[in-house]
Amino acid sequence: MEDGGSVKLLPSLAFTAVLLQKSFSIMCSGKAKGMDINMKRTSMKIKGAYIYFAFTVIPAALYTFFYVISVINGIRYSFTDWDGMSMEYHYVGFKNYRMLFRNPNFWNSLKTTLLYSCMLVVSVILASLFLAISLNSLKCFKTFVKSIFFVPAMIGGVTIALIWDQLFYRVVPMIGQFLGIGWLSQSLLMTGKTALPAVVFVQAWQAVAMPTVIFIAGLQQIPEEQYESAKIDGATAFAQFWYITMPYLLPTVTVNLVLTIKQGFTSFDFPYAMTGGGPVRATEVIGILIYNDAFKNMRFSVANAEACVLFVVVAAFSLTQLKLTGKGGGRE
Repeated sequence: MEDGGSVKLLPSLAFTAVLLQKSFSIMCSGKAKGMDINMKRTSMKIKGAYIYFAFTVIPAALYTFFYVISVINGIRYSFTDWDGMSMEYHYVGFKNYRMLFRNPNFWNSLKTTLLYSCMLVVSVILASLFLAISLNSLKCFKTFVKSIFFVPAMIGGVTIALIWDQLFYRVVPMIGQFLGIGWLSQSLLMTGKTALPAVVFVQAWQAVAMPTVIFIAGLQQIPEEQYESAKIDGATAFAQFWYITMPYLLPTVTVNLVLTIKQGFTSFDFPYAMTGGGPVRATEVIGILIYNDAFKNMRFSVANAEACVLFVVVAAFSLTQLKLTGKGGGRE
């Protein structure tokens, strides 16, 4: 009986062994296929990374050649007596910087640049914020009106400066004489008191478009439920602006401040095309001083020193502004 039972168990054990063998082979093949799929995915990711890297090589090379190397050479030339033309030059240490800090024209241009930048920042930020709120509240023809206000940003700065230069010389005096306003009866660019505000007005008129678009994008991110709840609670329009709109717009205010400060400190085309730095250096920003020293006086080493000082000033203002607005730049 025992031998018969053992004989009967043999087929079942063999069948079980066959099933286990097939199951093991299926598992092994499944793991192999999974490994193949993972290897293919990894290789595709590596190939994609190489492709992305290849697309960044040319822009990185161009940026390095035209910007990084130029900045390094500019800093190096600021410690020389290079005139921009000769092949020979000598290192003079900090002589250019010492001469620069003793030059009253440099301090005048730096003061003018600071005043110019402050006036530009205040006018652009306030005007763009007002325009953004007004345009965002339109119910009809919103896209058409936005495109009209964006037109100045599509025109070159020199073109706008030359157009407004003719308006200040021909149209504005006629209006001033008609209204009997003495200070408007002549060109605003001819007197030192009105020349700088006039140039700032023209650049602000052109520069207000992009900050307006950025502010509109920030306004569209504010939930309407916030305003509806405030209206139900009886909040005034000013309270809604101060406690709802401004906290949401702080990040965009930071962006616009940095961009406008940079525009103010590096401004050249508007003052140069409209006044050339006059009258009596009233609109001579540091960009015009650098241009005159480099291309008129042939003192490229001094111009590079002035550019380095301008770089340090812009960096200091930008970092300070980012530190001051960093705590309030984001919402909780």
